[in-house]
Amino acid sequence: MSQNLKSIFIDGEAGTTGLGIRERLADVAEVVVKSIDPDKRKDPAARKAMMADVDLVVLCLPDDAAKESVALADELGSSAPKIVDASTAHRVAAGWTYGFAELEPGFAQKVANANRVANPGCYPTGGIALLRPLVDAGLLPADYPVTVNAVSGYSGGGKSMIEAYEAGTAPDFELYGLGLKHKHLPELQVYSRLERRPIFVPSVGNFRQGMLVSVPLHLDTLPAKPTPADLEAALAERYAGSTYVGVLPAEAGGKLEPEALNDTNKLELRVYGNADLGQAVLVARLDNLGKGASGAAVQNIRLMLGLPEG
Repeated sequence: MSQNLKSIFIDGEAGTTGLGIRERLADVAEVVVKSIDPDKRKDPAARKAMMADVDLVVLCLPDDAAKESVALADELGSSAPKIVDASTAHRVAAGWTYGFAELEPGFAQKVANANRVANPGCYPTGGIALLRPLVDAGLLPADYPVTVNAVSGYSGGGKSMIEAYEAGTAPDFELYGLGLKHKHLPELQVYSRLERRPIFVPSVGNFRQGMLVSVPLHLDTLPAKPTPADLEAALAERYAGSTYVGVLPAEAGGKLEPEALNDTNKLELRVYGNADLGQAVLVARLDNLGKGASGAAVQNIRLMLGLPEG
């Protein structure tokens, strides 16, 4: 039985995403995770040798380091392993498949057939899930001036932010990315099929993990004049039968908290609207460390290695 195990090397396993992936893979009986000697984590020869000895490599590295790892894999030629890159480096790059399996019907098979998959960002996962079906259905014009607002737990901000919040020295809430050049914008625009660059306003709150992504819409400015029910129906049709993405009714009371899906790979979509006022707010809820990072990576790993969805 052990001869049939698929082998995986996580390049950068000591970071938040790498640790999350390793923890989730511990429950996958069909794989074995191989680790490099800690003293050789930055040794190109040792990393290249490890890559040659596994079926799949997961990159949990800064962008430049991820590109260097891909170059090492390229040197292996036909013996190169499959790659899942959790960095931003290759999300809109030619030759890479975007790792959002629910992007469109049949897209999971594209991920399964790919040798190189770019794991999506946490914010774009929510934004694309809400916007792409509406653009495809003709309910939202591709040139519509979209605004995406979002709040995440501090675990998505990297080591220094995590340390600041856990030390009690960070603010309870903070807007950031106000230079309007957040690194998630390219993939958000490309995979939502938006012709106009959206405005994206991210924020962080004093909670470890969990995320809400929201998109406000003035329905009377849309050519199709959709109702909130029309928007919900389009989303429900797109994700019907999905294991991880669900379209739910708007919760009563007009409130939604961000932490309900923590430690899962689930993504919930809702449409809050007022038909009389001609307004709606699309909302996605997910775990920024789950479907927004490690959970999605393991989902992609399963697909690429031909394992059950789980």
